Amino acid sequence: MASFFVLAAWVTWRIWLHPSWGLAANRADQAFFEWMLGHGALVATGQAAPFFSDQMNVPLGINLMANTSVLGISIPLAPVTLLFGPHVAFNVFLTGSLVLTATSWYFVLSRYLLHRRLAAWVGAGFCAFAPGMISQANGHPNLVAQFLVPVLIWRTLELRRPRWVRNGFLLALVVIWQAFINLEILFMTAVGLVIFLVVTAAVRRRSVVAAWRPFVLGGLVAVGISLAVLWYPIALLLWGPQSYSGLPDEVKGYGADLAAYVALSRESLLGSMSTARGLAQNAAEENSFFGWPLIALVVVIVVLLVRRSVAVLGLLVVGVVFAYLSLGPVVRLHGSPTGIPSLWASLHDVPVLSSAVPTRWALAVTPVVGLLLALGVAAASAFTSVAFRSLAAAALVVALVPIAPTALPATKLSDTPTFVSSGTWQRYASGGRSIVFVPMPNSGINDPIRWSAATLTRMPLAGGYFLAPVGPERIASFTSEYRPTNYFLRYVSRSGRIPSVSAETRANALSDLSYWNAGAVVIPKRRDSQRWIKTLTQLYGVPPQKVGDVWLWDAAALRK
Repeated sequence: MASFFVLAAWVTWRIWLHPSWGLAANRADQAFFEWMLGHGALVATGQAAPFFSDQMNVPLGINLMANTSVLGISIPLAPVTLLFGPHVAFNVFLTGSLVLTATSWYFVLSRYLLHRRLAAWVGAGFCAFAPGMISQANGHPNLVAQFLVPVLIWRTLELRRPRWVRNGFLLALVVIWQAFINLEILFMTAVGLVIFLVVTAAVRRRSVVAAWRPFVLGGLVAVGISLAVLWYPIALLLWGPQSYSGLPDEVKGYGADLAAYVALSRESLLGSMSTARGLAQNAAEENSFFGWPLIALVVVIVVLLVRRSVAVLGLLVVGVVFAYLSLGPVVRLHGSPTGIPSLWASLHDVPVLSSAVPTRWALAVTPVVGLLLALGVAAASAFTSVAFRSLAAAALVVALVPIAPTALPATKLSDTPTFVSSGTWQRYASGGRSIVFVPMPNSGINDPIRWSAATLTRMPLAGGYFLAPVGPERIASFTSEYRPTNYFLRYVSRSGRIPSVSAETRANALSDLSYWNAGAVVIPKRRDSQRWIKTLTQLYGVPPQKVGDVWLWDAAALRK
């Protein structure tokens, strides 16, 4: 565990050394998860509802089950959040996820699946620190927190034991916990287990005859308990307020490039921006970057062991299926369509699957590769030949050194305005009124979300960064539907010009303040503050007040 802690500290050292810094590659998702950690602290202390919040996207609110609320992490971390704030809690979440994922894999592999410490260490280290995991560490700690995945695998395999009630109950507990960390990981793990079990059962039919009864009965116990607990939150996810029917089309098209599987991620030791350019959607979705040496080593392990090990055969099938799914609706090589038929193209409109990001199936290939590496190391360690062991060790080093993790890039975050940290905002937010920051918060303007998180989400925001339905088809968008004021501000942002304001434009702006139940319109200190002050002065017809370190329009006074 000490080695895993050292690796995790190396990956995240920049955000620990500089307390006011954050992840450079994905500030938006860091702000989002800090907000969720703040919300979880309120849930833990009985001050907020767990599955829906009206503190962002006022007046509609956000469906937290449809927005990765991470209650399975935020509630246990509530003491840290309450004592040190959501920013520190986020750092603990991210670093702890890496450590716990590696430790959990090592525990399950060394104690229950392989009983070989070195093999377990290699497999566990890869499962937690593979390129895809480090890429996801750029703002997606919910996808890095896979410490329950090996436990899910272990407890599923234990269903074949006679104590089926106990085993079903324990599996249900793990399923429920994982559901409140990330449903996507739970779903992919379940699909992988089904494929693995079908393949191994087809090969070992006699063992299936002996174990099917406790396995089925224990499985029914697990399913029954899980459904009893999860039916309501899942119903809210699918049909509740602010639920949506599927992801945006551009996200549904996120697929792994075939060339990415043999390329190096920008976060790998020998990788760079140039090795990853054009092969992934962004820095946080480099899920499939394994590199030529590792792919070659995995092929050798499979060829040597597949006839002797049914587990290797099962893992091979799971890995191939997941890799194929990860290619998305159009199979591409270096960005160009190949004409190869896509498996995902026939599945991406299926309910549930329509809310999955195809490239993340490549992230699910990571534990498959990690398990194959562990099996390969275990097999090599059984040989007494020093020469063979040395050759195997050299091959492992050549495969893993190029993809060794590097420290995540970080950058200084903007300071929280005194208007927020001193609690001055509360004077304008009584009665459930919202604070309208300009520029309004979204995926690109995420500081207000982080500032709201610092109040444990008590400061209500108009707008924000979240998934919510738009249009008659209720397809998800990463912010709320635009109001006339949003379009006006977007025009100014893109053109750099302030248009003339008609009576109708001003009336629409005041109507938007009523829609948002605004208490104040606030411009924080920014490089472009003066442009926004001029814009809103023209829009509202009156200049702002200077309140501490922000410029502010009292919404109640504007509406008089």
